[in-house]
Amino acid sequence: MSTAASYLSAVSQADARARKLSDTDSTTSTPALSLSSSVTSSSTETVLDDAPFENLDGLSYPKVPPTSEQVFKTVHSEFGHCANESFRYTARYQPGGQFARPEQEPPHYVLLSTYLSYLLLICVGHLRDFIGKRMRPSSYKHLMKQDGYMALNSDFDSFYTRRLMLRIDDCFFQPVTGVPGRTIVLLDRSSPDYNITYYPTGTRTRALNISSYNYLGFAQATGGCADAVEESVRRYGVAACGTRLEGGSLDLHLQAEALVARFIGTEDALISSMGFATNSTIIPALVSKGSLVISDELNHASIRFGVRLSGANVRMFKHNNMESLEQLLREVISQGQPKTHRPWKKILVIVEGLYSMEGNLCNLPAVLELKKKYKFYLFVDEAHSIGALGPHGRGVCDYFGINPRSVDILMGTFTKSFGAAGGYIAGNKNIIDRLRTSGHTGAYAEAMTPPVLTQVIASTASIMGISIQDKNSSLQSQAVAYPGPVPSSALPPWMPLAPTMIDGTDGAMRLRRLAFNARYLNRALRLLGFLTYGNDDSPVVPLLLFNPGKMAVFARLMRTRATPIVVVIVAYPATPLVTSRVRFCLSASHTKEDIDTVLTACDEIGDLLDLKQGTCGRWPLEEIMARAVEIVQMKEMP
Repeated sequence: MSTAASYLSAVSQADARARKLSDTDSTTSTPALSLSSSVTSSSTETVLDDAPFENLDGLSYPKVPPTSEQVFKTVHSEFGHCANESFRYTARYQPGGQFARPEQEPPHYVLLSTYLSYLLLICVGHLRDFIGKRMRPSSYKHLMKQDGYMALNSDFDSFYTRRLMLRIDDCFFQPVTGVPGRTIVLLDRSSPDYNITYYPTGTRTRALNISSYNYLGFAQATGGCADAVEESVRRYGVAACGTRLEGGSLDLHLQAEALVARFIGTEDALISSMGFATNSTIIPALVSKGSLVISDELNHASIRFGVRLSGANVRMFKHNNMESLEQLLREVISQGQPKTHRPWKKILVIVEGLYSMEGNLCNLPAVLELKKKYKFYLFVDEAHSIGALGPHGRGVCDYFGINPRSVDILMGTFTKSFGAAGGYIAGNKNIIDRLRTSGHTGAYAEAMTPPVLTQVIASTASIMGISIQDKNSSLQSQAVAYPGPVPSSALPPWMPLAPTMIDGTDGAMRLRRLAFNARYLNRALRLLGFLTYGNDDSPVVPLLLFNPGKMAVFARLMRTRATPIVVVIVAYPATPLVTSRVRFCLSASHTKEDIDTVLTACDEIGDLLDLKQGTCGRWPLEEIMARAVEIVQMKEMP
């Protein structure tokens, strides 16, 4: 093809043919990844990777357009099919059950060896710096004074980055390409100088993706949501992306905000083009000097940044400790503002629905009891819980069976469960109207683009279901906490609607598959003897590694298996120094066989690295895999 336009046209036509073929697909279950996982070994695993290329005007384009068969065969790598209804579960709080299981403490020798490892790292690292500055000054120019100028970097401040993170940099910053679905494609690379520089090898590896926040599996290049996004690009065009109409909004902005409000169960909602900025720009509009923010000690950095910008006083309470929160409330209410001791203008308590580093839920029922008693305002960050928890996917309120209107401000993002970008603020209409004018998001941030808005609308409607008959229903006509299917009149009239989106079966299937996968992996790891944090229904599963040397080994052993597995390694400063961990991020796109693959790898590597320090009864791996459904359905762990 001689031009980019002709190439894109060929891709579009092949994609359309592939989607027609996918309607006749009879596959009921996706098998586990084959042992031959390298993309370069198969020409059918990706759409464009293996087509012959030629160079035109400095750009590379395939000589031959991809066939519909190539596009069709990528579907299973994005979302694993599983028709077994036994591998389903509904995540909800069981009244009378244990809200949070006590965290197990590791043996003393594990903590001692961890501290000794960091001590050895610090001593050897400073010794190398001392000798290196004198023997190889050219390698330490950025840490030394040069020609009367101060050092560009502080050797003390950058010590942790240079001496620890640099050594395991390949575990933190692995380049990838393609859709981060059930599988993901790694761009292979090598480093001859201990991760200072990298060189691409030119090969790619497809790996099982257990590291993305793709909770409901909407990160797909095919399907009902992808068709809707493609149609929005045709309708609005590239030039309309970011354009502000009707006083700052496109028609899609208004439809998306109304739909989000209905989905959350609140009066109104405000959307933002960036998740981090949703917190950091909205909190200063809620509180100011003379106000008090009481924050959980493990709240996200965006919350901390927003509180600093607001100028309000801030106090922190112990993570998820209601006794600590109540004691702090009594103190600040009785003492008032510093120096003057006047009453606070406003007290705002901020918690998260699901803490992404710990994998546990906020004790929302207990917080609401304190709210009734002490009359403060409540802000709940549901970045990770919205769409991932509850029978209806409405987040932590849905999980506990609480009316969302009992919470003053509900915040969430579209970057996790919805496969889009941006965030939202939902609550009382008067509050949202005020935030539209006083929040920095509306005045300074760019508008969300039409394709992203369409993805938000399509994925949300897919979870809720669509009512074709109810043409004239208003989004706010029902006062119940979670209204039923959204009327088709509330959606863009040009949006294509897949049958599974209309009847809601697609969204319900994704919610129940995610709940099964999360509960299965959480409990199976503990039965194998690992130390884990978090709630059983959390899609984020932290497995504790402790020792800094084990972080790199664990990640590399997982990535170099016959069936490669990509994981997230988390260490200081994101976590306390001695509790480094690996986080498994589960998705509805994973099958039961995929979870078994992860468990098999963890079982083997756990024995090798001495990670099985839990006190829970040890079960054989084969028994766990055979009794998966029973393990998930158990009310309490044995």
